[in-house]
This record gives sequence, structure tokens and C-alpha cells, in this order.
Amino acid sequence: MINKLEMFIAVAKEGHFGRAAETLGITQPTLSPGIKQVEESLGVQLIFRGSRYGGLTPEGARALVWARRLVGDARAFREEMRVSRHGLSGHLRLAVIPTALTWAAKLSARFAEAHPKVRFTILSRTSSEILKMLENLEVDAGLSYLDNEPLGRMTTAPIYTERYTLVCHADNPLALQSQVTWADLAGERLCLLTPDMQNRRIINQCFMEADVTPDALIEANSTLVLAAHVEQGGWVTILPSDMARFLSVGKRLAIVPIMGAHVEHIVGLVAPFREPHTPVLDALLTQAAGLNRA
Repeated sequence: MINKLEMFIAVAKEGHFGRAAETLGITQPTLSPGIKQVEESLGVQLIFRGSRYGGLTPEGARALVWARRLVGDARAFREEMRVSRHGLSGHLRLAVIPTALTWAAKLSARFAEAHPKVRFTILSRTSSEILKMLENLEVDAGLSYLDNEPLGRMTTAPIYTERYTLVCHADNPLALQSQVTWADLAGERLCLLTPDMQNRRIINQCFMEADVTPDALIEANSTLVLAAHVEQGGWVTILPSDMARFLSVGKRLAIVPIMGAHVEHIVGLVAPFREPHTPVLDALLTQAAGLNRA
């Protein structure tokens, strides 16, 4: 039954039978009867059907909550049994906001030293995408903001505090200043993360409080793209201090502290609230807490 519930979750996520079958690595003729078996077992219709997927029925929406819980518990149970036999092993899927990717590397590297049998898949995603992926059981944990926008019912482990700096070319006059204010950046040719990124929303708020309308001539969902444009000259960007230092190594880039509005946000590990967590995820939460204390 668990594999049938996974089919149901996939269809609800994709909103399309064909795409759901593709994500599961099965054929659509296998998927549809599987969903039908779940409906027959429960005695209710879960999905409106016509010539195509028509959405979840009210019963289907309620069943989806239970399906996610049951599939999550089943995975935790399998993980628990595997650990009892083979030790800590398996595969951790981690979704990370772009500005926290250097910290994701620190976390996974330290975890791998302690638990070499665990493999990682690390994906760069927006904070809202991370929450959806956690809800749909697509990833095991996320690295995201903990204190800026609602997370829902999650287990969290703070890791670091994000502080913001200006990154400009070494030839830019701003590079000679010991610090700048948000107001000093009015009229600068900015390249920033895309508006769907929580980091961009934070930066926009800082500009708004300084009565500045930012003119982002370049928008990207990658901090590497932003740094590359700044290196070409003519653009400036705003990045968390840790990411700014990482991307500036070996390049003619300057990092200038931004003063004025005191803006800091906590970033950490986010995982669905569940007791108990899988042994691997529990170990990752412990490692994240240790990284915060380091």
C-alpha cells in the first residue's frame, strides 16, 4: 500500500498523471490502477478525472495529509531497520537557499567525515520551494531562513546569522570606502537575486527603509552569476558576508560592509516535525547544532 500512496502523492504534486509516472520511473498504465486501488481500499474518490487530471476531491485533500505522514513514517521505519543492521548509511537529500550553499558544504563535509556511508544530494532552491519539497517528501531537510517568514510545523537547528555586504569591482570608487549605507547605493547598477528569493525580499525591504528604489539591471537565481557580472565591472551586488568572501577569492572584487539598518537573519537546518526522526536525519540535526557552536 505504501508504494500506492507514493503514487498518489506524486500525482497530487505534479498535477499530471504522465509527469507523476515519469518522476516515479513507472508507466502511466501502472500508475492509474495503483491510484484506483487506493480509492477502492478507502472507499472514496481521491482525484477528479476527466480526459486529464482534474484536481483532488475534498476527501483526496484530507487523504494527502495522511498519505504524506504514512509514507514518511514508513521511510523512517525502513531507515531505522537499516541502521540497526548496517550502521548509519543511506542518502540525504538537502535543498538549500543560494546564499547558504557554502554552509551546506561545511555541513555535508563534516557530516561525511563522521558518517562516510551516507551520500548527499544538494539542490539550490528558493525558501518557498524548500518548504514545498519538504511537504512533498522530495527532500529530507532544507537549509533556509528560520526567522523571516513562517515555516509551519518544522524542526529547526540554527547554524549561522546572515549579514549583508556590498560586493563591487576593485576599480569601483565604492571599493575605497570603509563602509557604505543603503542610501549610498541609490543609482548604482545593481545585479541581485530574483524577486522569488527571500534574500531579495530582505534586501528590497532594506532599500525601502532607506527610501531607495533599487535598480536591478541584472537578476539571477545564482550568486555565482552575480559575482561574475561584478567581476566584469560596471555592476555591484549585495551578498551575505560568508558567500561574498567565498566568491571573491582570487578575483579583483572588494567587499564593503553595509551600515545603517541593522539587518541580520538566522539561517539553519529545517526538517519536517516528526518524532522520532530517522537516525540519519537526527544525526544531521545534531551536526548542524554543532556547526552553530563551532
